Amino acid sequence: MERGTERGIERGIERGTERVTDPRAFAEDLGIPGLADLHTHFLPPRVMAKVRAQFDAAGPLIGRPWPLHYRDTDDVLVETLRSFGVRRFTALPYAHKPDMAEFLNEWAAGFAARVPEAAVCGTFFPEPGVAAYVSTRTETVEVWKVHVQVGAFDVTDPLLDEAWGVVADAGTPVVLHAGSGPVATEHTGPGPVADLLARHPRLRLVIAHAGTPEYAEFLRLAETYERVGLDTTMTFTPFFEDMGGAYPRELLPRLRDLGLVGKVHLGSDFPNIPYPYAVQLEALERLELGEEWLRAVCWSNSASLLA
Repeated sequence: MERGTERGIERGIERGTERVTDPRAFAEDLGIPGLADLHTHFLPPRVMAKVRAQFDAAGPLIGRPWPLHYRDTDDVLVETLRSFGVRRFTALPYAHKPDMAEFLNEWAAGFAARVPEAAVCGTFFPEPGVAAYVSTRTETVEVWKVHVQVGAFDVTDPLLDEAWGVVADAGTPVVLHAGSGPVATEHTGPGPVADLLARHPRLRLVIAHAGTPEYAEFLRLAETYERVGLDTTMTFTPFFEDMGGAYPRELLPRLRDLGLVGKVHLGSDFPNIPYPYAVQLEALERLELGEEWLRAVCWSNSASLLA
């Protein structure tokens, strides 16, 4: 057993059959300044209320009961992340219809101005004028978010081509939900992303949820393209593996190698998760990929990306 796993057991708090780790102690034990979470969500209140309603109703893109563990105002949720020792995090708005992206972008810019730990985030949608507003915001946006499942569009939509070129030239990371979890649609899967990268190979994509459930295919894209990585969001947790299947053990050595070269990033999906935040950290620790890997994934990889 690795030394980090032993320490994890010592600091765990037994709650029924589940061991819940203290996130701040988790970071302290690893000797890192805190946690850098590349996949958290903050949205305008009315938009967040609609998102929560979808989770509450187990809507068509949710696919199963999803009891939210965290539900509060932005101020309280920010303080919750701070109490966990999360030093950098994101808002990750995502547009699902035309004429919505810039409203979300303006709100997210204001959120980052109020919250020092929050990266300036933005989103875009296949619509006339998308390249113009992406170009305008390139100097300020630190992380883009694109969600093809919710947005119901193909990443290779011709309306997006010029915008993708702008983003590739700028080198700004894009957290891209393109895997078919939790519910597959005609637009999800690795095929369209492979086509996108063939056209724009310099895109700095971070594949959300490690591409669940197409783990191997998205891992291969991250190995093939210099600027493509993965985030851990909900991956490896019992809840998500019930939906997408367990991460194949034979892929773990390759996942370790990617993490050690800066291409795997901690993501949680906070606050829209059906379990305590610490469950994500425990899931990563159980992989037994070593403390060096955990330090890179939970802090240095994303801290460098957002520097």
